[in-house]
Amino acid sequence: MRARIVKIGNSQGIRIPKPLLDQSGITTDVELEIEKHQITIRPVQSVRPGWDEAFKLMAQNSDDELTDDADIIEHEWDEDEWKW
Repeated sequence: MRARIVKIGNSQGIRIPKPLLDQSGITTDVELEIEKHQITIRPVQSVRPGWDEAFKLMAQNSDDELTDDADIIEHEWDEDEWKW
């Protein structure tokens, strides 16, 4: 498929037909790479793939409680009101 370079403000760009975007899975942000006079466009990969599913599973198993021991006061100076 051919596309024409078009002026977009001070830049140039191409219009990508919807069927190509649908087939590629690209919906928002993309990564661009140039190599040997070719431009590769690919969807941005999730930084932490699988985390959403893991967090949902943790919540279902009640395994998502805060574990920072906030109720334990380690130092006696934490027991007094701080004065600024």
